[in-house]
Amino acid sequence: MNLKLSVDWILFGAVIPILFVGLFTMNSFLGDSPLFEKQLIWIIISLIIFFVFSFLDFRFLRRTGVLTSLFLASILVLIAILLFARIIKGAQSWFNFGGISFQPSDPIKLVLILMLAKYFSRRHIEIANLRHILVSGFYAFVIFILILLEPDFGSAIIIFFVWLGMVLISGISKKHLLMVFIVGLVSFAGLWSFGFKEYQKQRIVNFLNPLTDIRGSGYNAYQSTIAVGSGKVLGKGVGYGTQSRLKFLPEYQTDFIFAAFAEEWGFLGVIILFILYGVVIWRILTNAVYGATNFEILFGAGLAILFMSHFIVNVGMNIGVLPVTGITIPFMSYGGTHLLTEFMGLGILMGMRRYRRETPKEMISNEFLGV
Repeated sequence: MNLKLSVDWILFGAVIPILFVGLFTMNSFLGDSPLFEKQLIWIIISLIIFFVFSFLDFRFLRRTGVLTSLFLASILVLIAILLFARIIKGAQSWFNFGGISFQPSDPIKLVLILMLAKYFSRRHIEIANLRHILVSGFYAFVIFILILLEPDFGSAIIIFFVWLGMVLISGISKKHLLMVFIVGLVSFAGLWSFGFKEYQKQRIVNFLNPLTDIRGSGYNAYQSTIAVGSGKVLGKGVGYGTQSRLKFLPEYQTDFIFAAFAEEWGFLGVIILFILYGVVIWRILTNAVYGATNFEILFGAGLAILFMSHFIVNVGMNIGVLPVTGITIPFMSYGGTHLLTEFMGLGILMGMRRYRRETPKEMISNEFLGV
């Protein structure tokens, strides 16, 4: 299959402007910092991986042995982080190789999506059986706990959202859905009492009332809401965002790059950005619907859930309606690991597109739901 047929160019065309918007916003406030050049290099590497993956045949991922090996390897890597990784900003989330940092929790999210896609694709007709929900929950729970111990609360939450989203699209009953939420509430109560660190509890308190400690733990959320609001309709212009340039806005190249963008581009720019992300999600789901088997369909759906979770959580914390969790926004935030993971996911989806089936959506939906 040629390149034109392998790659969804509408999807690719929506991602490219988001990449450049992130670079422009980053360059406007970093000055002489090398982060812009490093990000550009990571983008080039990620695009190469995307196109290479687009020509691979990923049907080997359907094999139970392959996915089990990937899952066990992921667990070992997370354990190795807890044992050997250096503590950076209070967390053991990164491996450092000669000045290059690598965060394993990002690609491991893809491994979990593949594992759940395999599990649910073989049991979709009897998914209402509570046993399958518990088994799939165990897969996610192991990774969730290991990431939470780093501690990386944001990535752990994303793991939970991926699992919950894939369970929901797999046909869970309303009764079991209620049970999931009850278990979630009980788990949260337990984490609040025995698992969360004091600063994580304070972030949640600031979610309910961000102004309680604007000079302390609520400072980041407070400054980001100021940045977003000060952009008004048309923004202050690229390079004129005072909150980021004067460094009132912390982590403006990663966690709060959306706030920096909104300050410079305004409400109109935010609407255009939201449309671009909407196109990305739409095309991912469109490609998923035409997957060759339920495994490919579920992988595409899981990938869409992953991107939506990152987008919603990041924007939510930037506008002060969700706790600050350190979650990046796809394709915009600085960092190589999350970019590589995002383009690996899209590349796998494009590889699956090579052997997709041209079947009406209604027929696929009926087959998937066991109708």
